[in-house]
Order: sequence, then structure tokens, then C-alpha cells
Amino acid sequence: MSVRQGFIISAVVFTAILFLLASYHPLLHWGFIIIGPIVLLGLYDLLQTKHTIWRIYPIIGHLRYIFESIRPEIQQYFVESDINGRPINREFRSLIYQRAKNVRDTRPFGTQFDVYRAGYEWMNHSIMPIHIENKHPRVSFGGSDCSKPYDASPMNISAMSYGALSKRAIMALNKGAKMGGFAHNTGEGGLSPYHLEYGGDIIWQIGTGYFSCRNSEGKFDKELFAEKAQLDVVKMIEIKLSQGAKPGHGGILPAAKLTREIADIRHVPMGEDVVSPAAHSAFSSPKGLLEFVSELRKLSGGKPVGFKLCVGIKSEFLAICKAMQETGITPDFITVDGGEGGTGAAPIEFSNSVGTPLRDAVIFVNNALLGLGFRDRIRIIASAKILTAFHIVRIIALGADTVNSARGMMLALGCIQSRSCNTDKCPTGIATQDPARYKALNIDNKAQRVANYHNSTIDHLTQLLGASGLKSMDELKPCHINRRVNGTTVSNYEELYSSIKSNCLLCDDTMPDNWKNDWQKASAECWQQKI
Repeated sequence: MSVRQGFIISAVVFTAILFLLASYHPLLHWGFIIIGPIVLLGLYDLLQTKHTIWRIYPIIGHLRYIFESIRPEIQQYFVESDINGRPINREFRSLIYQRAKNVRDTRPFGTQFDVYRAGYEWMNHSIMPIHIENKHPRVSFGGSDCSKPYDASPMNISAMSYGALSKRAIMALNKGAKMGGFAHNTGEGGLSPYHLEYGGDIIWQIGTGYFSCRNSEGKFDKELFAEKAQLDVVKMIEIKLSQGAKPGHGGILPAAKLTREIADIRHVPMGEDVVSPAAHSAFSSPKGLLEFVSELRKLSGGKPVGFKLCVGIKSEFLAICKAMQETGITPDFITVDGGEGGTGAAPIEFSNSVGTPLRDAVIFVNNALLGLGFRDRIRIIASAKILTAFHIVRIIALGADTVNSARGMMLALGCIQSRSCNTDKCPTGIATQDPARYKALNIDNKAQRVANYHNSTIDHLTQLLGASGLKSMDELKPCHINRRVNGTTVSNYEELYSSIKSNCLLCDDTMPDNWKNDWQKASAECWQQKI
């Protein structure tokens, strides 16, 4: 029995008891005066569609909003801080909620951080700022091998599967993407009817389980893939090699969240955890990966195809680069997921201690492609804890072209970070397959919030560029971002992060010494490192 059902039954029974007792003693009429408003409030909570938490938890759900309203006064007790003691999650959650609800998001009393603490970062502005008219910048994906390129928003919805999220959460995200003109990544759980419901642009992610395009043995099925990949709504294809939250581990959908419908969409048996293998079976080498990229590009009808990974052993990524040289096949994009990325379920050792952090990974991938002369043919998408326009500016300055956001979009949907994603008890109806919970999520309302959050963030992105005197994201350079290293020492990203010259990895004479060891270990024929 759900909380909502329990409340209705309890309210009816309690009201009936009060009515009977009141007929015996006049003073008991006061029970109606006291209890009546509470019952009416509970009924209102059940009938309204704006707040999911009120619908799932009538009356007691108001406590959450009461605490939220007095947060500034009690923030010292609830603030989550980073390693340097800066308040991060609370501040960003509040910001995203405000932008999603399309309410004022300005702050009084200036900077919230200690600007003299090591690690504080800021962006250079210009004495002559400019006004950018184009509030909807686009980034083109698709090289010469693509007959159907795609112009993407600088910020899109990161990979989150149906199964990890509820069907109504998926529909709200997709409708929000349609309203805001940005893309929705399916996650490795497959292409479901709910991704197609509202016609939002889709990036179909193909994971190691090949969900929605696998045969009875769990292997890749060309015919199934081609049938779905050629749908007009599918704009790009992403091969998932690994994810930042649990690189090298594979994915898992607990049996508790597996419904008959999800099993049918993924083509998996009921009653068991749905485990994605750690590695692909469709290829087993760097060359094989690129041949798979080429195959998917043809099967999709010429759409952009790329792959997603969390950078680990550097020589393995360089092995892919060597394979690009030898085969002449290049992906249209590479999604770089940082080791700090989130997930609904992962062993703590993997989420905390495996995978290269995003900034280091983007710098490495950007340098590798630049050094081999591939950078102008391959887009870089960055993903991991990107929530604000400054986060976008910062990572683009280091080499990314666009970003994906999962956490920000979840918060825009109404996520309160209860961390119950893997229990099927999500209190907001987002990360659950319990009908009593997800049916409380209003698709239209949440879709508008997702679109609001995206549009506001991109608007602030253009404002930041204009404040710095830049006309477009292409003009962003590492020198535009500063960091206080310690005390009075301040450096910009150009000074902090090394970059290499274009085409310098093409011969030993120009190759930097610190790249030679990893390059020599890399092989286009196999992932195994050379000793």
C-alpha cells in the first residue's frame, strides 16, 4: 500500500470515527475544526499536480518546502562542502530549482565563496563587453562521412536509461528537450517508446548489453539496430565504452526495478538483475571499435556516430588514435565522462577511486587529437557534474565543444538527492518503477522545468561570453579562466595545463618526451599494453 492510499483510507476512517463520537458529545465537534483542515490539505495535496512530493507524501511533504524556505538561516547545519570547504551542492541545487521554476535566481550580498582560498576560480571579463544576439548557439556534428549531420545545443541531457528512471521521467525529459531544442541521450538501457513520445532529438546510446538491438544471445543485431537508428528522431549514435561513475564495471539494473515492459524493451529475462558486461562483444580491438563506428554510421543512414569513455590507461586511448591513423576511420565525436560522474548504483570504490577526473581527461583527449591532426574532424562532448554556465565555459576553454548534464536535468525534474535511486523508493517519482510513485510526476510541468533550466543556462552562457568580449564559444581559450593556486599565487588555465602543438605526435622528432612512453605502448591491433 502506498502512502497516498494509506492516507485516503486513514482520513476516511478517522473522519467517520470523529463523526460518530461527535454525535455523543458536543465538545468533540472541535475535532472537526482541528482535524478538518489537515484532511482538506491532504486531499488538496493528492489532487494537485505541481509538486510530486506532496502527491506521494500528503501533508508531511510540506516539511521539505518549509526547510527549503528557511535554508539561508540554517545553511551552516546542512551545507555540503568540497575538499576546500566551499558550499557546492546546496548552492547549485537552489540555483537549478529557481531556474527550472523560472523564478528570480539572483543572489544578495555578493560572492558566496572565500575568494582567497586555494582552488577558487573565476573568468576574465572585458572592459568592452558585447551583447550577443544569438541566444541559441549550435555546434555542428558530423564529418565528411556523414550524410545527416546534426546541429546540437551546447548543453544536452546526459545518458540516463529507462529502467533507471521512470517512464514519466523519461517522457518529461524528452518533452523538455523538444520544447528547448536540445538533445536527449537514451542511456544504455535502450530506445523505448517513451523516448519517442514527444519527438525530442535523440542520441541513442549503444552499451555493452546492446539493449533494444540485441539477439536472444545478447549479441548485437544489425537489423534491429538499423530499423530504429533510421528513425528521424534519432540524430546521433553513441557507443558506450565506459562511464565515469563506474569505469570498467558495466551497468546494472536491479531486479527490483525490472518490469515486464522494460524486459521486453531490452530483450532480457525477468526476475534477474540486468547486468551489462564490462566490455563489448561486437569488437575486441581499437581497429574493431572504429570498424564498428563505420558500420553503425552506414546502418543508421549516415548519422554522426561516436563513442563515450572515461579515460583510464592513456596508451589504450592512444591505441584508438593509432587505429584512426591506420584505418582512416574517425568517429564524429568522443564523449569524455569524468571519474566524478554520477550514477544510480555503483560500488563506492569505483565511484570514488577509479577514472580520470573530467578536466584532466578532456585536456588529454584534446591534446591527443590535436597532436595527430584529428581535432578539426572530431567533436568532444564533456560530461560530469556540469550544472551552470560557468561550468560549461570552464570545460570548453579546456577543449570541449559541448557538454552533457545528468545531475542538473535530474534536479530540474525535481530530484532532491535522497540517494534512494537503487531501492525503487524514489520520493519524487523519478528513479522508480513503482506506479504509486511515478504516476505522481506531472509530465507537462516537469518538462517545462527542464526546458526552463536548459534555456536559462544557455542564456547565461551567452552572457558570460559577452562579458568577456567574446562573440562565440570558439573564442574561449584556457587563458580566460583563472585559479588561485595558493595564497597570493594565481595562474590561468593556460599556465596550469600543458598543451601540445598541432601534429606534433606524428613523428618522434616533434613528439613531447612525456608522450613517448604511452605512444610506444599503444597498438592499433589490441588493447593490451606493450611491455
